[in-house]
Amino acid sequence: MSRIVHKFTRTVPQWQPRVTPVKLDEATPEQLDALSVTPSNTKVSAYVLTLAHDVESLKVRSPLFNAIMYDAGGMSRAEREVGALAASMVNRCIYCAAVHADRHAKLEKDTSVTDELFAKGENADLSPRNRVIFDFARKLSEAPVGATAEDMAALREAGLSEEEILDLILSSSLFGWANRLMHVLGDPVREEVSA
Repeated sequence: MSRIVHKFTRTVPQWQPRVTPVKLDEATPEQLDALSVTPSNTKVSAYVLTLAHDVESLKVRSPLFNAIMYDAGGMSRAEREVGALAASMVNRCIYCAAVHADRHAKLEKDTSVTDELFAKGENADLSPRNRVIFDFARKLSEAPVGATAEDMAALREAGLSEEEILDLILSSSLFGWANRLMHVLGDPVREEVSA
Protein backbone atom coordinates (compact mmCIF):
# COMPACT_ATOMS: atom_id res chain seq x y z
CA MET A 1 0.00 0.00 0.00
CA SER A 2 1.31 3.46 -0.79
CA ARG A 3 0.16 6.95 0.06
CA ILE A 4 0.69 10.39 -1.39
CA VAL A 5 3.22 12.38 0.62
CA HIS A 6 2.35 15.81 2.06
CA LYS A 7 5.25 16.57 4.42
CA PHE A 8 8.74 17.90 3.65
CA THR A 9 11.58 15.55 4.63
CA ARG A 10 15.00 14.63 3.26
CA THR A 11 13.72 11.12 2.57
CA VAL A 12 13.13 11.05 -1.17
CA PRO A 13 9.80 9.40 -1.98
CA GLN A 14 9.12 7.40 -5.11
CA TRP A 15 7.58 9.36 -7.93
CA GLN A 16 4.53 7.71 -9.47
CA PRO A 17 3.82 8.97 -12.98
CA ARG A 18 0.28 9.43 -14.25
CA VAL A 19 1.53 9.07 -17.82
CA THR A 20 3.16 5.76 -18.70
CA PRO A 21 6.92 6.33 -19.04
CA VAL A 22 8.73 5.29 -22.19
CA LYS A 23 10.18 1.79 -21.79
CA LEU A 24 13.90 1.83 -22.59
CA ASP A 25 13.71 -1.45 -24.51
CA GLU A 26 10.91 0.02 -26.66
CA ALA A 27 12.34 3.52 -27.11
CA THR A 28 12.83 4.95 -30.57
CA PRO A 29 16.35 5.92 -31.71
CA GLU A 30 15.34 9.58 -31.23
CA GLN A 31 14.17 8.90 -27.66
CA LEU A 32 17.35 6.98 -26.87
CA ASP A 33 19.41 9.88 -28.20
CA ALA A 34 17.49 12.34 -26.01
CA LEU A 35 17.92 10.00 -23.04
CA SER A 36 21.70 9.73 -23.55
CA VAL A 37 22.17 12.89 -21.44
CA THR A 38 20.55 12.46 -18.06
CA PRO A 39 20.15 14.99 -15.25
CA SER A 40 23.31 14.85 -13.13
CA ASN A 41 24.52 12.09 -15.48
CA THR A 42 22.95 9.41 -13.28
CA LYS A 43 20.37 6.72 -13.94
CA VAL A 44 17.36 7.43 -16.11
CA SER A 45 14.45 8.11 -13.76
CA ALA A 46 10.75 7.45 -14.32
CA TYR A 47 10.34 11.24 -14.58
CA VAL A 48 12.89 11.53 -17.40
CA LEU A 49 11.37 8.49 -19.12
CA THR A 50 8.00 10.24 -18.95
CA LEU A 51 9.53 13.39 -20.44
CA ALA A 52 10.94 11.23 -23.28
CA HIS A 53 7.50 11.31 -24.90
CA ASP A 54 8.49 14.85 -26.03
CA VAL A 55 11.89 14.17 -27.59
CA GLU A 56 12.63 17.71 -28.76
CA SER A 57 12.00 19.21 -25.31
CA LEU A 58 13.99 16.52 -23.51
CA LYS A 59 16.97 17.02 -25.86
CA VAL A 60 17.37 20.57 -24.57
CA ARG A 61 16.04 20.07 -21.03
CA SER A 62 18.68 17.67 -19.68
CA PRO A 63 21.76 19.58 -20.89
CA LEU A 64 20.20 22.82 -19.61
CA PHE A 65 19.45 21.20 -16.24
CA ASN A 66 23.03 19.91 -15.95
CA ALA A 67 24.51 23.28 -16.92
CA ILE A 68 22.41 25.18 -14.37
CA MET A 69 22.83 22.79 -11.45
CA TYR A 70 26.26 21.19 -11.99
CA ASP A 71 28.59 23.42 -14.03
CA ALA A 72 31.75 24.54 -12.26
CA GLY A 73 32.16 28.18 -11.26
CA GLY A 74 29.66 30.64 -9.90
CA MET A 75 27.51 29.67 -6.96
CA SER A 76 28.45 26.57 -4.98
CA ARG A 77 26.49 23.38 -5.60
CA ALA A 78 25.11 23.50 -2.06
CA GLU A 79 23.87 27.08 -2.52
CA ARG A 80 22.22 26.19 -5.82
CA GLU A 81 20.41 23.46 -3.89
CA VAL A 82 19.18 26.09 -1.39
CA GLY A 83 17.69 28.09 -4.28
CA ALA A 84 16.09 24.99 -5.78
CA LEU A 85 14.84 23.95 -2.33
CA ALA A 86 13.21 27.36 -1.79
CA ALA A 87 11.38 27.06 -5.12
CA SER A 88 10.30 23.50 -4.32
CA MET A 89 9.00 24.50 -0.89
CA VAL A 90 7.00 27.41 -2.34
CA ASN A 91 5.55 25.11 -4.98
CA ARG A 92 4.90 22.35 -2.41
CA CYS A 93 6.86 19.88 -4.52
CA ILE A 94 7.54 17.24 -1.88
CA TYR A 95 9.67 15.12 -4.20
CA CYS A 96 11.98 17.93 -5.37
CA ALA A 97 12.25 19.43 -1.89
CA ALA A 98 13.45 16.05 -0.59
CA VAL A 99 15.97 15.66 -3.41
CA HIS A 100 17.43 19.15 -2.94
CA ALA A 101 17.48 18.92 0.85
CA ASP A 102 19.20 15.53 0.67
CA ARG A 103 21.78 16.82 -1.84
CA HIS A 104 22.43 19.93 0.24
CA ALA A 105 22.94 17.86 3.40
CA LYS A 106 25.33 15.49 1.60
CA LEU A 107 27.30 18.31 -0.01
CA GLU A 108 27.62 20.17 3.30
CA LYS A 109 27.91 16.98 5.37
CA ASP A 110 25.41 18.66 7.68
CA THR A 111 21.63 18.54 8.02
CA SER A 112 21.16 21.65 10.17
CA VAL A 113 20.15 24.02 7.33
CA THR A 114 17.52 21.69 5.87
CA ASP A 115 16.30 20.66 9.34
CA GLU A 116 15.80 24.34 10.17
CA LEU A 117 14.06 25.10 6.87
CA PHE A 118 11.68 22.16 7.19
CA ALA A 119 10.93 23.01 10.82
CA LYS A 120 10.42 26.77 10.44
CA GLY A 121 10.08 27.53 6.71
CA GLU A 122 10.72 31.17 5.86
CA ASN A 123 11.28 31.90 9.58
CA ALA A 124 14.28 29.54 9.72
CA ASP A 125 17.41 30.75 11.52
CA LEU A 126 19.99 30.75 8.72
CA SER A 127 23.43 32.21 8.15
CA PRO A 128 23.26 35.70 6.60
CA ARG A 129 24.30 34.34 3.18
CA ASN A 130 21.85 31.41 3.22
CA ARG A 131 19.14 33.80 4.48
CA VAL A 132 19.42 36.13 1.46
CA ILE A 133 19.73 33.19 -0.94
CA PHE A 134 16.63 31.48 0.44
CA ASP A 135 14.61 34.70 0.69
CA PHE A 136 15.44 35.77 -2.86
CA ALA A 137 14.63 32.34 -4.31
CA ARG A 138 11.41 32.19 -2.27
CA LYS A 139 10.26 35.61 -3.47
CA LEU A 140 11.21 34.81 -7.05
CA SER A 141 9.21 31.58 -6.81
CA GLU A 142 6.15 33.14 -5.20
CA ALA A 143 5.95 35.87 -7.86
CA PRO A 144 8.96 37.12 -9.86
CA VAL A 145 8.01 40.77 -9.28
CA GLY A 146 8.39 40.09 -5.54
CA ALA A 147 12.17 39.87 -5.95
CA THR A 148 13.09 43.56 -5.92
CA ALA A 149 16.13 45.75 -6.48
CA GLU A 150 16.51 45.81 -2.69
CA ASP A 151 16.73 42.02 -2.70
CA MET A 152 19.41 42.17 -5.41
CA ALA A 153 21.33 44.67 -3.28
CA ALA A 154 21.04 42.35 -0.26
CA LEU A 155 22.55 39.51 -2.33
CA ARG A 156 25.49 41.72 -3.27
CA GLU A 157 25.91 42.91 0.33
CA ALA A 158 26.06 39.25 1.42
CA GLY A 159 28.99 38.78 -0.96
CA LEU A 160 27.35 37.16 -3.97
CA SER A 161 28.99 37.95 -7.29
CA GLU A 162 26.99 38.70 -10.44
CA GLU A 163 27.74 35.16 -11.66
CA GLU A 164 26.46 33.68 -8.38
CA ILE A 165 23.30 35.79 -8.54
CA LEU A 166 22.65 34.56 -12.07
CA ASP A 167 23.15 30.95 -10.90
CA LEU A 168 20.63 31.56 -8.10
CA ILE A 169 18.08 33.01 -10.51
CA LEU A 170 18.58 30.11 -12.92
CA SER A 171 18.39 27.34 -10.28
CA SER A 172 15.30 28.85 -8.66
CA SER A 173 13.58 29.45 -11.99
CA LEU A 174 14.42 26.01 -13.32
CA PHE A 175 12.65 24.42 -10.38
CA GLY A 176 9.72 26.81 -10.53
CA TRP A 177 9.11 25.20 -13.93
CA ALA A 178 10.16 21.64 -13.07
CA ASN A 179 8.02 21.50 -9.89
CA ARG A 180 4.90 22.43 -11.80
CA LEU A 181 5.61 19.91 -14.54
CA MET A 182 6.28 17.17 -12.00
CA HIS A 183 3.01 17.94 -10.17
CA VAL A 184 0.97 17.49 -13.33
CA LEU A 185 2.75 14.36 -14.52
CA GLY A 186 2.74 12.37 -11.27
CA ASP A 187 2.73 12.16 -7.48
CA PRO A 188 5.29 11.56 -4.73
CA VAL A 189 4.41 8.38 -2.84
CA ARG A 190 5.85 6.48 0.09
CA GLU A 191 5.29 2.85 0.85
CA GLU A 192 3.36 2.39 4.08
CA VAL A 193 5.06 0.11 6.53
CA SER A 194 2.84 -2.47 8.20
CA ALA A 195 3.15 -2.78 11.96
